[in-house]
Formats: sequence, structure tokens, C-alpha cells
Amino acid sequence: MEDRLPITLQMKVAELLNDYPEIEDTLLSLSPAFAKLRNPVLRKTVARVTTLQQAAKVGGLNAGYLIQELRRAAGISDTEAVTDKEEGDFGDCPECFEGLPISVIFDARPLIDSGDTPMPKILKAMDDLKSGEVFELLTPFYPAPIIDTLRKKGYSSWSKKVTPDIVNTYFMRK
Repeated sequence: MEDRLPITLQMKVAELLNDYPEIEDTLLSLSPAFAKLRNPVLRKTVARVTTLQQAAKVGGLNAGYLIQELRRAAGISDTEAVTDKEEGDFGDCPECFEGLPISVIFDARPLIDSGDTPMPKILKAMDDLKSGEVFELLTPFYPAPIIDTLRKKGYSSWSKKVTPDIVNTYFMRK
């Protein structure tokens, strides 16, 4: 077992499933959103870039709870503190977004449902976004990998859960 990677928030989902195949059922049982990992296309694409911290958000779980359950299933003690709160995630609409019109609406649900990854199309659509314009993204779960990528590119974001199966995330250039 010493050749295995430690289960941390930064571990990719694909790394977890490769190093700890015996806990796949545990992971899939923790959130209905994780059932999409049975799709071979999503498993080869999204799972390779999604960290366990991002997966916790997608699954609507506390990151500490996710890590604790995965470690328990793998027979590893839980010694690392974890958090799951980030600025701009859910909560009240930040002032920077109030009153601004939505310039682009992108519904990623059909792409995700078909097993395709929407990331390249979203990034291309974001290239045309001008300062002061708001991009609205519709997904069936919290889109943590997309949010992290766009924050690194200088975008602000805010998400709200509209229904149990729809999360609207808003982006604009800082």
C-alpha cells in the first residue's frame, strides 16, 4: 500500500480510481452526481482534471466528509484537515453581479448528458466576453473544474442552485 498516492483534496478523481479501484463503489455511493463517472468518456476526460475537492462541490458534499469516507474505505487514517468554502460560491449575489444584464447563456447540460466535455466550448465562448458582460452557465451540478480554470484566467464567478438538477453559474472579467 505504500506505493499508493495519499488521498488528499488535490488528488484527481482518476488517480483515486486508478490507485484505489476497490473504493469505486464507495465514491459512487456518496452522491448521485458521481454516477456520471460510469460514463467512459467522462471518466477519461473529466476525472483526469477534477480534484477530489472539486468533486466534493460537484456532489454537493463537504470536502472533509468526502476525504474521510474515501480514506475510511481504503483503510487509511484521517489526519489532514480539509475545508470546502470558497469565495463566490452560492450564497447571496455579490454586488459586482447585481443589475448586470446576461450577455451569453450557455446550457452545458446536453453536452454533459451525452458524455461530452463542455470545457473547450465554454472557453471559446468566454473569449468573446467583453468587460462588464455576464456569461451564464447552466449545469446539472456545481462546475468546479470550469470555475477553477476561469478564475485562473481572471474571471469572477458566482453560483446558485436553481433546482436539485440545475446550477446556474455566472462569470465576468475582473
